[in-house]
Amino acid sequence: MSSKPKVAFFDFACCEGCQLQVANLEEEILVLAQMVDVVEFREVMTGAAPAYDIAFIEGSITRRADENRLKDIRNRSKLLVAYGQCAVSGGINKLKNRRPGMDEVKKEVYGDSAGMPHLDTYPTKAIDEIVAVDFYIPGCPVNREEFLWVVKELLLGKTPRLPNYPVCVNCKLQENACLFDFSIICLGPLARAGCGAVCPANGVACCACRGTVDNPNKNAMHEILLKYNYTVEEIKKKFDIFAVDPEVQSGKK
Repeated sequence: MSSKPKVAFFDFACCEGCQLQVANLEEEILVLAQMVDVVEFREVMTGAAPAYDIAFIEGSITRRADENRLKDIRNRSKLLVAYGQCAVSGGINKLKNRRPGMDEVKKEVYGDSAGMPHLDTYPTKAIDEIVAVDFYIPGCPVNREEFLWVVKELLLGKTPRLPNYPVCVNCKLQENACLFDFSIICLGPLARAGCGAVCPANGVACCACRGTVDNPNKNAMHEILLKYNYTVEEIKKKFDIFAVDPEVQSGKK
């Protein structure tokens, strides 16, 4: 019988892109296999176990029935990690919560099939709105190298510390042109780094898919808005994409 820590991967409402990032670790997945005993992982294997040392949860909760499943996983897990922005904040799935009513959302998405019994008028929730989360790995999708590092830290009994500086730092180190100079609203001044500024480096605005840094420098952001003649409301709309609330997300490390 394996004495290695038992690790399981579970998914709820998501595209499963974060699980694919793990599955695509290539030769490094062999390193992971040496460190842990993966007992559940729907994308790459079949199997089940009664308890887990670490459970990784991807996806947001969009049905009442999924609450009970999540609570059961929590009860059987020593550590529970929310990974990927759907799990961390509710992600893009949470956009529906801003609509007037869930019945309207069902009709718009499913049309004549909106009355099917398995569909629910349930608002999207992040994992920590239902159960306690021990650690967060942000991103859409997660960075696979960062994921592997987090696993190693957790197995050593350490508390992983994610980058706590804005994406702008990465841009400056990489000598990227500032997108504000090209009339593109970018959330880099507030967003948590760790992605390598991959979006701004390719001319795409940062949309804070990793949440925000702790205690984001709002005064600096206001100065940028004044300089480039943008409003606070325009910035807030950008945060809506990944259901990131700067007041809440900054505490999700």
